Formats: sequence, structure tokens, C-alpha cells
Amino acid sequence: MDIKSDISKLVSVFLEKKFNLKTNEIEIQNTKKDFQGDLTIVLFPFYKDLKKDQIPSFGKDLGESLVSNSENINSFNIVGGFLNLTISDKYYLNFIESIKDDIDFGKSKKQNETFIVEFSSPNTNKPLHLGHIRNNLLGYSISKILEANGKNVKKVQIINDRGIHICKSMIAWKQYGEGKTPKSENIKGDKFVGDYYILFDKIHNEQKNELLKSGIEKDKAEDSTQIMQDAKNELMNWENNDEETLKTWNMMNQWVYEGFESTYKLLGVSFDKNYYESQTYLLGKDIIKEGLSKNVFYTKEDSSIWINLDDEGLDEKLLLRSDGTSVYMTQDLGTAVQRISDNENVKGMIYTVGNEQDYHFNVLFKILKRLGYDWASYLSHLSYGMVDLPSGKMKSREGTVVDADDLTNQMISKSKAISESLGTINDLSDEERTKLYRTIALGALKYHILKVDPKKRILFDPSESIDFNGNTGPFIQYTYARIQSLLSKGYGNLKNDSYTDFNLKEREIIITLDQFDSILINAYNTLNPSLIANYTYDLVKQFNSFYQSYSIVGKQPVNSFRLALSKKVGDQIKLSMSLLGIDCPERM
Repeated sequence: MDIKSDISKLVSVFLEKKFNLKTNEIEIQNTKKDFQGDLTIVLFPFYKDLKKDQIPSFGKDLGESLVSNSENINSFNIVGGFLNLTISDKYYLNFIESIKDDIDFGKSKKQNETFIVEFSSPNTNKPLHLGHIRNNLLGYSISKILEANGKNVKKVQIINDRGIHICKSMIAWKQYGEGKTPKSENIKGDKFVGDYYILFDKIHNEQKNELLKSGIEKDKAEDSTQIMQDAKNELMNWENNDEETLKTWNMMNQWVYEGFESTYKLLGVSFDKNYYESQTYLLGKDIIKEGLSKNVFYTKEDSSIWINLDDEGLDEKLLLRSDGTSVYMTQDLGTAVQRISDNENVKGMIYTVGNEQDYHFNVLFKILKRLGYDWASYLSHLSYGMVDLPSGKMKSREGTVVDADDLTNQMISKSKAISESLGTINDLSDEERTKLYRTIALGALKYHILKVDPKKRILFDPSESIDFNGNTGPFIQYTYARIQSLLSKGYGNLKNDSYTDFNLKEREIIITLDQFDSILINAYNTLNPSLIANYTYDLVKQFNSFYQSYSIVGKQPVNSFRLALSKKVGDQIKLSMSLLGIDCPERM
């Protein structure tokens, strides 16, 4: 049952019969709350194919045709270029009856199309921070939304495990680590290595200041410190496969990988495959050589390799340095080709990366098109805004970032304090309570970040996010738990009564339920989980208003229609929140 599809067919029949017109441009929206009606047909696109004298009566004629040819449309009104339709109660009663037992309502059937979603993309010189949290939550949620739309999804990450930044941590540990390990210091591996990255910067600044005092220019001093020279030598040794350097590199990276896995587990995210820059950059070099032979790229006098994108409104882009060493674009070319090779029937590859990389991905996609890869048109960049703190921006090298583990554990502590103060879970076991605290904390964190349009910057306030009231994850989770409490009263028969009418609040809820499939499709088309988050909040607000106004199980006989409706709302909350990577507890 799809009322929008039925209306579209009726509109098409009307256009062909009356005007001999065929069109695919039939735009049907949910009617804005300020206007009477449930669904709205946008009339403007039709006007270009009509004669001037046909336009004034077009909306009225179409509305009358729809009312007379559909038992599901009661009435219409016209506001400007919009035809607002009021849908019959009978349709909504039939609709809720048809979906009340379908826990997957809104999901599409599995299709033979693979979508690759890249997210996280950490550096192995530091632990994951608040910025990575937004990245991970966005990428994971988009993966779930794609799956709900029937796509076969491969969740991947590219681990930045090579380059000068990695060598900085290595040199600092070699020179100042005194053989210490994460195990000997009882520190998570990623934090342990990150501390040496910070230490490198500290030593580098001290040495740089000494050079500045001696009269050396700032730019030259930046590159001339002893520890920076040591890091550059370390990079060269790595590029030349020096055995001792590779041994240190492998050891320190392994420390970091173990730390990352712990954080991913804490956040509740996972990957199907990891890619490593240390491997894909070699394929990237081969691709660049091939492009050079096809005159897609060119060589400058210093032997560096470039591409000119002036004709596309961009500029020249370096692909390989004069000494043959790679740049980020080198490895990104190799990574893209490798992923397509690893998967069948790829129809999309989504890069979840902050908006500071907009230009980079614009260039990457254009290069791949020029190289002749037909799948390049399937690539997209999920560009998102940065996460700010009340105190300002985060800076990795200064050690002023908000650590992902610390933040998550802080949220769990807040969740514990609030939950215990309510006194509603005293009968749960210690294990059950611990699980509940984590579920609420992650629900708060994830919802707070995902309810914001990805393109917008976020000012993150942990205290605001974990409130049990308002537009928060815990508020939605609490409503779900309330519904489960209703359903546990022992009135198990959820059959629909023979309702011929229902109140406005019930109707409002059913209309919102009916909108879910279009919201889900829109979230997929726009790569925007906030549409799901805000839809869920609207549904929860409507249910709570209904719950406060009407008896469901408080009196006999039990209103089975309202109980069935409550169950369906609970099912939809659980499904919607799962698309955000959020669990809903049965009790709170």
C-alpha cells in the first residue's frame, strides 16, 4: 500500500486523458503543518507544458479528478501552486492494519548492488578523538541506511600507517622511550604512541626556538631541527625497506591497531575490511605511470609528475614528487582501484571525510574519470562539518583533543549517575545495569551528533546530550522503554478493533508512521542520518502527547487498537534508532 504511488498514477492518467501529456515530474510532498491536508502535489512543473488559458483551472480540475477517482482522497484545497489533499481515515486504518506486525516496515528488498562506505581513516600516530567519533557515527549510520534501502554494503577504512607523521612518533620513541611499551606502562597502545607524537612536537619546538635565537629564519628553522632531520631520515629508511625501521614501524602500528579496535568496540562500530596506505600507495604509483604513458599526466623538469585541471576550474595537482615519493593523491588513486577490484557490481563508493578535504576529493574523482574508469561516476564525498568544543578547536599536536575513549567513558559515568538517581532499575543485576548505562550513554552521544545535518558544524556539549528530556537519545530510549512497559501488562491480544473513527492524535501518529519509507529513501538519497533522527523525535513527541491524553491499558476493557498502535510506534522507534547505530533498552 503506497498512497503516493497511487496518486502519481492517477495524476498521470489525468494528464494523458485531458492534455495528452506524459511526465515523470510528479512531486508529492507531506503537507506543511500550517496548511490543511496530508499530502501536497507541486503544480509548478506542469505549467510549462500547458497553454496559458489552461493554467488557472488546472489545480481545481486535477483535485476534482483525484477525489472522484480515489476512495482514499476526501477533499482538496489549493494554495498558490500547491494542491493539498486530505486522505481518508479509512486509508489510514487499512494502512496501520497492514503494517502493525511488520517490524521491518519501510525497508527495501535486498538488491544486487554493492556500496562501499569508507569512514574513520585514522592515523597510526595518535588515538581516535571527538572528530573521529562524528566520522565513525556518520559512516556507520549511512551504512545502515544503505542496507535498509536494499544495498549490499561493505564498510571499510583506510589506515594512514605511513608518512612523516608516523615517523615522528617512531623517532620520539626511539630517542626517549627507553624501551617502554604499552604493556609495561599499562596504557592503551594508541594513547601510548600518541604521547610520543606530542613529545616529538615539544622537542621540535624547543630545538626550533634555539635555532631562531641564533638568527635562522623561521621557515628554515622549522625544517632544520635535529629531531625533524631524524624523522625525515626515518621516512627515507622506511621507503628503502630498512629492516630495523620496518621492525619498529610494525611493532608500534600493532600497538595502535589494538587500541583502535578497543575504541571501535566501545563505540559499537565495525568494518568489513581494512586498507592500508603502506600497501595502496604502491598501486597508486603504478596507476600514475600508466596515466603518464597515456598522456593524462605530465612530467616537470624536476621529474615530478602532475595533472593539469585548469579546464575544469581547478589547477595543477602534484601526483608524485621529484624523488619518486608519493603524496596523498597517489595512495587514494591506488585505494580506489583496489576497492573496485575487491568487490563485484559496485554502484557507489562513499568517502566519509571532513569538509576541509572537499577540494581533494573533487580532484580525485576527476583524475579517475580522466584515467577512463567508468565507475568513477559512482564516487561521492560525504562532506561533514567539524566538531567544536565550548573551549574552541582541538589540536592534536598540542594534546588538546578530546579523546574518544575518555569522552565515551565520561558519558557512561553521567548515564550511571542519572539512572541511579531515578531509582527505577534497582532490581537489575550489576551486569544488566552496566549494560544499560553504556546503552544510554552511547544513545546520547550518537543521537546528539547524528541529529545535526552532516554539513553543519557541531558545538558538542556532553551534558546537554544526556538529558532525559527534550530532543535527545535518552528521551527517545525512555519512550521506547515506556511502550515496552505498556506491552508487558499482560494484555497480549493486539488485534485491531473495528474502528470506524479515531481521534486526531491517533491519526497524527499513523500519518507519521506512513511517512517513514519516504524519509528512509530521502536519507539515502541525501546521505543524511539527521532526517531519521528528527523523524524519530517527531514520532516520539506525538506518542507522548497521545499517551498523556488517552487511556491505553489503565481501564477495562483494554483498548486493543491503541495498544496495537503503541506497539507499532515502539517497533518503529527501535528500527529508526538502529539505523543510527543506537540500541533501545527494554527498561530504563
